[in-house]
Amino acid sequence: MTIKAFVTGGTGFIGANLVRLLLKEGYEVRALVRPQSNLENLKNLDIEIVKGDLNDINLTEKIRGCHVLFHVAAHYSLYQADKDQLYESNVLGTRSILNAAKQANVERIVYTSSVAAIGVGKPGEIVNETHQSPVNELVGHYKKSKYWAEQEAKKAIINGQDIVIVNPSTPIGPLDIKPTPTGDIILRFLRRQMPAYVNTGLNIIDVRDVAQGHLLALEKGETGERYILGNKNLSLKALLEELSLLTGLKAPQQTLPLWLPLTVAWVEETLLSPLGKKPSIPIDGVKMSKQPMYYDPAKAINELGLPSSPIENALKDAITWFTNNGYL
Repeated sequence: MTIKAFVTGGTGFIGANLVRLLLKEGYEVRALVRPQSNLENLKNLDIEIVKGDLNDINLTEKIRGCHVLFHVAAHYSLYQADKDQLYESNVLGTRSILNAAKQANVERIVYTSSVAAIGVGKPGEIVNETHQSPVNELVGHYKKSKYWAEQEAKKAIINGQDIVIVNPSTPIGPLDIKPTPTGDIILRFLRRQMPAYVNTGLNIIDVRDVAQGHLLALEKGETGERYILGNKNLSLKALLEELSLLTGLKAPQQTLPLWLPLTVAWVEETLLSPLGKKPSIPIDGVKMSKQPMYYDPAKAINELGLPSSPIENALKDAITWFTNNGYL
């Protein structure tokens, strides 16, 4: 029997890579897309598209007939003006789709959380799935909304639903359509718009490994467990040097004192945004960079078989994709 998968967030970066993997592995895919979504990432794919929203009252009917659910969709923004939309999409939307999946008798669910929901340890500390920062210490409404969305998944698990939670770190690679903040770093580097950098760090993973991690979680993950889908902890400086090696462009040598972008972000978000100017730097994004966000993906590697593809290849493919799709 062919397994039919219902996917939310299929037009996005992780979701589009997941949809392609599911098709390759012989799954039938039904994707929920919002009426206003850019469908470029799903173009020419043999999938069923249903228009709708996570909070639709007839969501159960849209899911009915599917065996498994990948709930990948989330609203991502670090701007404080988007607070209400973050909670509506990420928390209420998760509650809504999990409830609809229960009514539609979906057998198993992979819920895409984020390392954002886990938080960070002490400066420089590498944390795993057992770590949890107090919610009031999570920087910004995006991270808080992902924490509360994960609590919705945990409540559904207690109430009998078969759900595995995955927490991707920072994916890079092709199909980064929006682009993500990390994709934006790559773009600014390629456009020579990065004269200096902030002293921070991230855990980087090939987006195709993240997609594979979702499928492995479906096949091998334990109900109620969470798995960090990550690979390599890299300082931003090391990431930029890697980009320099791949492109021949010079990496910035100057570090930026944190007060400088923080001041710009505060002026833009607090004073200019109400006047109609779109801010270029979010306050919460600058605050997040105060310390490296390093994670240990050993659990997903050992228990699921999560691949650790070379980061250089993911960066190379991201550069090629951005170049070929007119982002430069």
